[in-house]
Amino acid sequence: MDFTQLLAPFMRIAEIGGPVVVILICVGLLTLAVTFYKLWQFWMAGVGRHNALRDCMVAWDHGDRTAARVAIDSSSSYLAPLVDIALSADPDMAERLQADAESSFAKLERGLRLLDSVAQLAPLLGLFGTVLGMIEAFQSLQDAGAQVDPSILAGGIWVALLTTAVGLVVAMPTAFILSWFESRMEAERVVADQAILTILRPVNKTHAPSSDMVAAHA
Repeated sequence: MDFTQLLAPFMRIAEIGGPVVVILICVGLLTLAVTFYKLWQFWMAGVGRHNALRDCMVAWDHGDRTAARVAIDSSSSYLAPLVDIALSADPDMAERLQADAESSFAKLERGLRLLDSVAQLAPLLGLFGTVLGMIEAFQSLQDAGAQVDPSILAGGIWVALLTTAVGLVVAMPTAFILSWFESRMEAERVVADQAILTILRPVNKTHAPSSDMVAAHA
């Protein structure tokens, strides 16, 4: 089966549905491309892979600086450099570190606004195509005059409704995908806030003494 045969069903739908269906198919392909790009971006950034980061928080909270450093050095999370800075930062830098985290989130959220727009506008665009199709169908019915053929009206209606169906087919998966991305980003914010506040304000504040403190007491 060659490429032309694969495209044949889509060409048939576009021919029947008109320009609105063509636009919706293009929007659907764009949505698919953005979805795969975001999945690749999330994977490369290590979104959701925070086991080493949590180990670092637990170790730091118990006053074990060495174990915390080892854990953060082994982390593949995009939040690891931020937490590494927090390990040596002053507690007053919490807002600055949270702002840096938000900057990282902004990069990961690029493209989500497009998915949101598609989820909202695709059904409306499909409905717009249906309205245009219904107008055309009733115009054909009017032109037929007294010799009305019900098949003409029925054919025009199902063709008109095709655009609504295509709009919903594009919008529903997009809304589901967008919801998943947004839930992931919400979880990422929780992890970042927890990590920053745990490192800067640990429960066990009695960490191993520094070399300067040891020299001062010698």
